[in-house]
Amino acid sequence: MSKKQKDYLRRTAEAPAELLDYGVTATEKVVTNLPGNPVVKKTGDYWHALGPGLTTGASDDDPSGIATYSQAGAQYGYQLLWMSALTFPLMAVVQEMCARIGLVTGRGLAGTIRLHFPRRILLLCMMLLFIANSFNLGADLGAMAQAAQLLRPDIGFGPLVIGFTVLCLGLQIFTPYDRYARYLKWLALVLLSYVASALLAHLNWPDVLKHAFVPTLTFSKDQIILICAIFGTTISPFLFFWQTSQEVEDKIAAGKVTAALRRGTNKSAIKSMRVDVWSGMLLSNLVMFFIIAACGGTLFPHGITNIQNSAQAAQALKPFAGETTFWLFALGIIGTGMLAIPVLAGSTSYVVAESFKWQSGFSRELKQAYAFYGVLIIAMLVGLSINFIGLDPIKALIYAAVANGIVAPLVLGLIVLISSNSKIMGHWVNKRYVSAIGWATTGLMTISGIAAIWALFQ
Repeated sequence: MSKKQKDYLRRTAEAPAELLDYGVTATEKVVTNLPGNPVVKKTGDYWHALGPGLTTGASDDDPSGIATYSQAGAQYGYQLLWMSALTFPLMAVVQEMCARIGLVTGRGLAGTIRLHFPRRILLLCMMLLFIANSFNLGADLGAMAQAAQLLRPDIGFGPLVIGFTVLCLGLQIFTPYDRYARYLKWLALVLLSYVASALLAHLNWPDVLKHAFVPTLTFSKDQIILICAIFGTTISPFLFFWQTSQEVEDKIAAGKVTAALRRGTNKSAIKSMRVDVWSGMLLSNLVMFFIIAACGGTLFPHGITNIQNSAQAAQALKPFAGETTFWLFALGIIGTGMLAIPVLAGSTSYVVAESFKWQSGFSRELKQAYAFYGVLIIAMLVGLSINFIGLDPIKALIYAAVANGIVAPLVLGLIVLISSNSKIMGHWVNKRYVSAIGWATTGLMTISGIAAIWALFQ
């Protein structure tokens, strides 16, 4: 058992068993149990039930995603707002299947695929995910540096992007898992800055709500690419692997260090997981909605229709939405980057390590999982290097979206097959309607990927 795991068990052993929820401290539990304070208690219990699902959903709104949503609003106004309503249930069902696989099998998604499918399929998934995540990491690190420059123009881009890379690596490698998980959980709240920025932008809310549920399309080449990019950045393969592995990490941190100990779950755990996952995906899609609305209601009417990155979106909003909105948008980019980069790099490490049966997981120390942390470092360095080779940032986003569009249908198909297999999932096998939604999402992502490739070469 690693020092990280022993420290976790020592700390949790000092508190009653009911305190062993994800991210719950004794102080938080005492506060929420104060007599005569039922509202606080219910709110506290709900917050304590949130964990991997919340951080997974929040990490989906990374700086590259913010740039994509900002471009959607700037170029087409409120026209694509309906996509946030469409992607929410699809995304939630897929992530719930991933979480359930982790809880039932006690293995990460890549490890489960390795056991039940030909090795070449897993290696293809691994290669495509590494490519997509590397472009995303590069775009996110660059966006964080550019956002920081908006607030501190006297600091150069190079030192900032290198500094963010080193900071993120240090947190991932040297922070104990239970503390690190709490950091990610609280950091998810930074997404509320985008809700606030939209509310401060004085939008035409009747028009906003109308477009939220009424699809409108022009079927132009640019709109097809943008729609595909939205699907690719919202229903992303790295989220599938991260969600599953984080459910496993929680079990490892609680002392279940072998696959045999981790196998199996119960009704209470499944219920808690579903609350967590659906809450995280709701937050993710609400933020998507408010970003498109904010840019659609401010930039589009003023003819600012070309957003190259998320920092440019923050700068463009300033004259029309005010100083406060500008600061909220810029700080949100840095905060979401700090949340998303560990998820992107970590999901890459999980896939590679599980594919080759290496020791993996943030609950293990560096000396116990050299290969896992080595892949993480390599992925971060590849992402860093993208910022110094002159690659256009919008092209990096498009390449990442196309790579996601190619790998997502493949991984989604495997997820549905695994979670629909009663020999693997036992009592927790998919309901028929869940599998139907899973296959519909797979088909939609397949069409999205093909359309993106077609549009790029026209």
